Amino acid sequence: MTLALTLGMTIGLRRTLWMMAGELVGVGIVVVASALGVATVMLQYPAVFAVFKYVGGAYLAWLGIQMWRSRGRMALSAEVDGGKTAKATALMAQGFVTAIANPKGWAFMISLLPPFISLEHAIAPQLSVLVAIILVTELICMTLYATGGRSLRRFLEKSGNVRVLNRVAGTLMIGVGIWLASS
Repeated sequence: MTLALTLGMTIGLRRTLWMMAGELVGVGIVVVASALGVATVMLQYPAVFAVFKYVGGAYLAWLGIQMWRSRGRMALSAEVDGGKTAKATALMAQGFVTAIANPKGWAFMISLLPPFISLEHAIAPQLSVLVAIILVTELICMTLYATGGRSLRRFLEKSGNVRVLNRVAGTLMIGVGIWLASS
């Protein structure tokens, strides 16, 4: 989301769509790999899965606390030097690598998916629906971030505004962590 926002601010929505395409492919791979790994652990080692669920919930709560504690600054360069000249393939690669190499994305998916997977039903249809929901939500959110980037720049340059945004998002992350651990 930060990448979409930053690119939206610097190179505009149309060029940011290339990054989004690569990022969606990467997120799709992360979701499928995470869900299959979680399903395997659920089937083979239910006790390990229970521990994993609590650790995942604690991790999400920790991320929320970190967002609350952040200083409320956004690291945006005032210079837009290389962004306008980046090729579509480079933007796609940047999005893909960002999704695949992001340990928080992996941890989030591994933590989030278990309550939505039922061992009593076939995994493939469940996974198809989960992937579709996650990718559509991801695309909508990235588009909103990239579209609002230019107009939000002035708003987000004030640390107090970023702090409020971080606290709302942090509270939501803590809530998801508690929900996951208690489900």
